[in-house]
Amino acid sequence: MSAILRRGASLSTAIPSAPSGAGILHLGLGSFHRAHQAVYTAAAMRAEGGDWGIVGVASRSRRVVDALHAQDHLYSVATVSPAGTTLDIPGVHTDSYVAADDPARVVADLADPRIRIATLTVTENGYSYSNATQRLDVADPIVAADLRGGAPRSTIGQLTRGLQRRAAAGGEPIAILSCDNLLSNGSHTEKLVRAFLQELPDAESADALAYLDRAVTFPSSMVDRIVPSTTPELTDRVAALLGVRDEVPVPAEPFTMWAIEDRFAGGRPAWEAGGAVFTDEVGAYELLKVRLLNGTHSLIAYLGALRGVPTIPDAIALADVEAAATAILRSEYEPSVTAPRGVDIAAYERDLFARWGNSALGHRTSQVGSDGSVKLGQRVPGPVAQAFERGEFPHLIALTVAAYLACIAPPAGFDPGPHAAAMTDPARERLTAVATRGGRDLAARAIVDLQLFGEDLAHRTAFVDRVGDLLDTIVERGVDSAIAESLSASGTLAPTAP
Repeated sequence: MSAILRRGASLSTAIPSAPSGAGILHLGLGSFHRAHQAVYTAAAMRAEGGDWGIVGVASRSRRVVDALHAQDHLYSVATVSPAGTTLDIPGVHTDSYVAADDPARVVADLADPRIRIATLTVTENGYSYSNATQRLDVADPIVAADLRGGAPRSTIGQLTRGLQRRAAAGGEPIAILSCDNLLSNGSHTEKLVRAFLQELPDAESADALAYLDRAVTFPSSMVDRIVPSTTPELTDRVAALLGVRDEVPVPAEPFTMWAIEDRFAGGRPAWEAGGAVFTDEVGAYELLKVRLLNGTHSLIAYLGALRGVPTIPDAIALADVEAAATAILRSEYEPSVTAPRGVDIAAYERDLFARWGNSALGHRTSQVGSDGSVKLGQRVPGPVAQAFERGEFPHLIALTVAAYLACIAPPAGFDPGPHAAAMTDPARERLTAVATRGGRDLAARAIVDLQLFGEDLAHRTAFVDRVGDLLDTIVERGVDSAIAESLSASGTLAPTAP
């Protein structure tokens, strides 16, 4: 057994000194945070110092937390490309624990005046809001229990109870920074926190609401880096490169971007030292990423899974999938965005195809396709509405939704394959709880009855019917026929076989 990664080890990759103190509490100690925000924070402290160490809070799993404690809170980020693998050790975490094991500590840490920023990567599904209304889901049993009192278990409950206690303890300034793929994620998070407070009696909420007005900011941010799941092969490769064993390395692509509103009530690290952009155009960056990257990424994942391929590079290498991705990107998503100042949208799109084709990274279709009921609600309604306003029909977005339903709620007798079956989704049980008679029936259940993608889409009957028809095509004639049909309807020639 090789030695494990610890401070003091002799390595080819430099190990940073331990942070002098913690100023950031991070909720959601997953791979993305460790390959993105932590890397920017390490660059900031190398450039300007400061007590900006991070206390990492995992939601439920102990795996990463236990490994970090054994490794002096060190781990490696493996930047993977066809040119090879390079390693970096951020070394910015000072402590970590599991929220489900100690929810009271989350509240206490949020109230700690030394913590000046709370950051979040809890996925779109972690904000306890309704896709249909975009409001706090007070019917959620966990949220309902948090409102009644006791140690909170929802992210919004933890934030709100922590801010209440902070207000009562003197009300030091703090910023709550969402790093999840939610449009206007700062204002969205603030709205949910305020909604939680407004559900409480006035005697419990008044001081906290005044404190939010006075000393709490909710900046929005756009985060971008493809971070696949860690594999045993990657762990072994990192061990060979390091010369010691790292049980929780994180693979990531070379590309990284972070656009942030510069509204931090209690100060912030010099994240610009790592390349972060502070801008008043975060909304434009969000739409660029959520629609062009994420929206197209979803289509590639669902089509790839239905074609039986395990990774995004495998999927984009299929000529008809690449044609569908090109068509949706340029004809249906691009018209719905305005590029931020200084961003060359044509170069951005070329970079997207290079990123999706990074065969060394091996991003799995099942990972990208998971949680589509939440993700697609952020990605498709706006572009669909704008397409109809232009007098156009979004055939490839309809194909995205049809392919999603084929993967997550396959009709009886249809096998979507192992990669679709490996996808997780919070709406799967609701979609399959009632038997459906055909594609239009299932499409109506998802879009109209459950309103998985919001109220506006539920009223677009032509879109619902088109999704249903494409779902029938996938089931009866195969996904390749559905792709060809969608490309033809959109005016794009399907690629011919070589």
